[in-house]
Amino acid sequence: MDTTLSFARGAAAAPADRAPAQRIADDKAMLRAAADLTRDLNAPKPLVYWGDLIASTAVGYGAAAVAVLASSTALMIAAGVVAVLALYRALLFIHEISHIKHAALPGFRLGWNLLVGIPMLTPSFMYEGVHNLHHAKTRYGTAEDPEYLPLALMKPWTLPVFILVSLLAPVGLLIRFAILSPLSWLIPPLRRTVIERYSALSINPSFRRKIPEGEQRRLFDRLDGGAAVWAVAVVALVATGLIPLRGFGIVVAIGSAVALLNQVRTLVAHLWENEGEQMSVTAQYLDSVNVPPPGLLPALWAPVGLRYHALHHLLPGLPYHALGEAHRRIAEVLEEGSVYHKASYKSALGLMHRIGKSTMMPR
Repeated sequence: MDTTLSFARGAAAAPADRAPAQRIADDKAMLRAAADLTRDLNAPKPLVYWGDLIASTAVGYGAAAVAVLASSTALMIAAGVVAVLALYRALLFIHEISHIKHAALPGFRLGWNLLVGIPMLTPSFMYEGVHNLHHAKTRYGTAEDPEYLPLALMKPWTLPVFILVSLLAPVGLLIRFAILSPLSWLIPPLRRTVIERYSALSINPSFRRKIPEGEQRRLFDRLDGGAAVWAVAVVALVATGLIPLRGFGIVVAIGSAVALLNQVRTLVAHLWENEGEQMSVTAQYLDSVNVPPPGLLPALWAPVGLRYHALHHLLPGLPYHALGEAHRRIAEVLEEGSVYHKASYKSALGLMHRIGKSTMMPR
């Protein structure tokens, strides 16, 4: 669901070691190498997708159940951590769903929505039809990009607010689907507002999604209805005591932790140094982030291929399981001083320090 918080913007000031993003020309050699070296990696592997999704959801829901039923605080916390990491991984398949050709993975979108999207109140329409705008060459980093704000150029207080507001995500999603969705079916003007403003996982408060049409509208309504029924049922079961408040509180805490982890990953997915100008593909790449091996932690906080987020902006159609091999091939061919290597970073902490330091620079 989109944020309604407005962030103060400062005047753009490019870091001393970087040219203004809008002045960076495309590195045609890099773009050509990325395309040529990965042509055989474009096909998604159904067994990998289904096996990963099913394993992640089974571990996630199983660990959540252990956390709810645990008799000791230590076991509850340990199981809760496992649940957060596994459900976070399962949830991030929404990113793959927004990119893959569904004919190549029959039934995967439906399966993901039934296993994850509806139970976690993030049906796939929250990303489909929205995330593709973030990848449009003429929209990335502009006011029309639903997933971009010049965070590195804003006031210092915006970063902690940006991160901490995510803790309210489970409550916001319950309000969206248990209250606003049913009401919107009865009040047509509200329906339009709910679709435009409260049906996208965006961070740009000015973004309004277009009303879907045709088959996309039918899919939207079916998923919205399913999530609404689930949300109303959960609220009713809690209100009647059939779901104990303690267990509900633990599940909400797990959901908040998943949202917090995702928001931290979002914060370090880009450098956020563009203030509305159109950018070349290479500039978009350099404003994005790879955190490749040998680091191990990115596999947990940026799973499902998202540790190669900059590479993903070069090759958005490449399936997540192929990104590691694609990075290895390109990194071997292009020399160490090439533009390609300039988007690679060692850790999330270093990236957070860089962005935080940028917000404190005088404008």
